[in-house]
Amino acid sequence: MRHHAVRARRTAGALLAASLLTALLPASAAGAATAVAARVDLVVLVVDDGGGAVAALTSELRASGVPYRRVVLSDPGRPVIDAGFLAEAHDAATGRPRARYQGVILPDEAPSGLGEDERAALAAYERTHAVPQVDAQTWAHPGVGLDYTDRGGYAGALDGVTAAVTDAGRAGPFRYLDGPVVFEDEDPAAPESHGYAGRPREGHTSLLDMPVAGGGRAGLVGEYVHDGRRELVVTFAYHQHQRQFRALARGIVEWLTGGVHLGLSRHHLAVHVDDVLAPDSRWDTERDCTPGDFDCPDGDGQGTAPIRMTADDARHAAQWQRTAGLTLDLMHNAGAGEEWKAAHGGSDPLTDRLLADRDRYRWINHTYTHPFLGCVQDTSTVPWRCATDASGDTLWVSRATISAQIRDNHAWAVAHGLPVDRSELVTGEHSGLAVLPQQPRDNPHLAGALADNGVAWIGGDNSREPAQRPVGAALTVPRHPMNVYYNVGTAAEMTDEYNWIYTRRSDGGSGACETDPASTCLDAPLDPATGYRTHIVPREARTALGHVLAGDPRPHYVHQSNLAEERLLYPVLDEVLAGYRALFADNTPLLNPRHRDIGTELRRRAAWERALAAGEVTAYRVGDTVTVQAPPGVSVPLTAPEGTRRKGLLGTDPFGTPYAGARSAWETPGTLRSTITLVLPTTT
Repeated sequence: MRHHAVRARRTAGALLAASLLTALLPASAAGAATAVAARVDLVVLVVDDGGGAVAALTSELRASGVPYRRVVLSDPGRPVIDAGFLAEAHDAATGRPRARYQGVILPDEAPSGLGEDERAALAAYERTHAVPQVDAQTWAHPGVGLDYTDRGGYAGALDGVTAAVTDAGRAGPFRYLDGPVVFEDEDPAAPESHGYAGRPREGHTSLLDMPVAGGGRAGLVGEYVHDGRRELVVTFAYHQHQRQFRALARGIVEWLTGGVHLGLSRHHLAVHVDDVLAPDSRWDTERDCTPGDFDCPDGDGQGTAPIRMTADDARHAAQWQRTAGLTLDLMHNAGAGEEWKAAHGGSDPLTDRLLADRDRYRWINHTYTHPFLGCVQDTSTVPWRCATDASGDTLWVSRATISAQIRDNHAWAVAHGLPVDRSELVTGEHSGLAVLPQQPRDNPHLAGALADNGVAWIGGDNSREPAQRPVGAALTVPRHPMNVYYNVGTAAEMTDEYNWIYTRRSDGGSGACETDPASTCLDAPLDPATGYRTHIVPREARTALGHVLAGDPRPHYVHQSNLAEERLLYPVLDEVLAGYRALFADNTPLLNPRHRDIGTELRRRAAWERALAAGEVTAYRVGDTVTVQAPPGVSVPLTAPEGTRRKGLLGTDPFGTPYAGARSAWETPGTLRSTITLVLPTTT
């Protein structure tokens, strides 16, 4: 108790720094019972009660590539958590005691699904090997170092509450956060979050707190040091998609692992603008369809005017990029641009402006004239179907046609000095790839045409196929469709089509939201004058920012029409960027990768997941040394503190690159080596 009293008199920042230092020390220096530093495996133990909080933390481990072992409490065949399950006295590989887990996630501080002997075994294990524990969701009470909420705390809904990272949190696991953590309040009529804020007792240091009635603040996340153990205590409910959790998830993992773990987490945003140089069809607000598309009979032949950027739109895009600090990826259709130019007296100010600013963008081949490159479409029916020959076999667009579309567009780009990479491609409408229900498999000629043109990365639709997959020797790069429609140029048009899709027949809509189990109907149609800015923009920005905060590198795609006329895309992107930059510190920049780099990232992640699932990865820490073995050709994601060095044949070099106050990288063993060895910064 005297030790705890001394710690309680320290400042909050010093207390956290001391406890983090303890976590980074080898077991012997940290006061562990063993005289020889143990081997500590870089694996997290997850004890799962089926609740949303544990599921959220597990999703963060999985997304960032941190290995974990999950014990499901409701499984009658689950292993008993005892001393033998947690550790072994002698490891054959190192000759040391072995701790099988570097951190433990429990549903709360004393899960009812664990027996008393199991809880005692976990406590003894954590003390012996200085292994920390996260209490995924609990309440404010003395058992976790907090006063009851009736003693100057709070219990209830947290919707809209503005919480803040404390000085101790900024000095420790949440050093990547800059602004307040605001609890989501997406629907004021429905409760979304609840929790307990308690005032800290001896041994408890608040890392995230909130103001409470009567003055002062009370903690929502804190570190509790007691009985030779360390717990991270979370006293509010959450699920994996809520912004407040996504903001804190990285820090929880860093605290749990002492900042040393397999896996890495970074935030990405890439925006693909399709159909550049081509016009897009326009939604007909009277007929509720798009003339020129297969869902809309031409009727009397009067169609709506197409939507195409102007030179002023291109100037605005270049200026917006400079101000926003985000580079757009332009998917260009040169042949469509040439056709437009020929039809307008041989002049095209848009193309001239974009070419003048060519180096301000990234350019990606979108095929020459944007044809459908899958099966030959029979448009005599709605929806269309694949045409067949007399034998009933599907008719396919030829390899020569696909290849020419790729080749001619690339040649035009090179001739006009565009900085293109022939390995990158997005076909019009992702055509050539399978599209259900009409075309359940890829065009059999697609893979050959990709090989003919050196294409390694082909864009896909994440809403149809979220997993990366091969197409011959190429790999897909799934893209998130943004809910800013390709066939609208004004907010009123956008709102009209949105209402058609998301309102009931009784409200004048299509009723699709009533029959589609994945959809939800609006309570009432949106006001065409205000609906876009007040309803659609914040919802779409929230979705996109959710992808970013989840560490999803997949690009988002829109269309050139969204940069034209009323320039509907910019309010969405401005809200995403503002939300991100208000939350994160400068040490956690928003990355803006290009198509091929996203493909490479997804390929690495998939290979890493396969290696983990197959049990082919061995990683452990002994004192200040980390050793990792993985299959040949598999890159290893690693995160470690600043000052970490990688050991090579001739000495050591700085490890990784800085991000979020740590160092991280995808690593492979060096020449003539089968292992990766990191030397952590000295802790003495």
